[in-house]
Amino acid sequence: MSFTDKAKNKAQETVGKIKEKVGESTDNTELQAEGQADQTKAGTKQAGEKVKDAGKDVKDTFTK
Repeated sequence: MSFTDKAKNKAQETVGKIKEKVGESTDNTELQAEGQADQTKAGTKQAGEKVKDAGKDVKDTFTK
């Protein structure tokens, strides 16, 4: 996973947490749900990137 991808995913996760907290504070359930969705998307992207990285590690192990 590139540094840029990691930073983008972390930023999306952070924005999601902020939206969720603001939604909770203001009784805005739509904003709260949007924040939770942003966090889920970021987590899914991070998991996908980790799988790619693991695949590259396996490939490197067998090509040496």
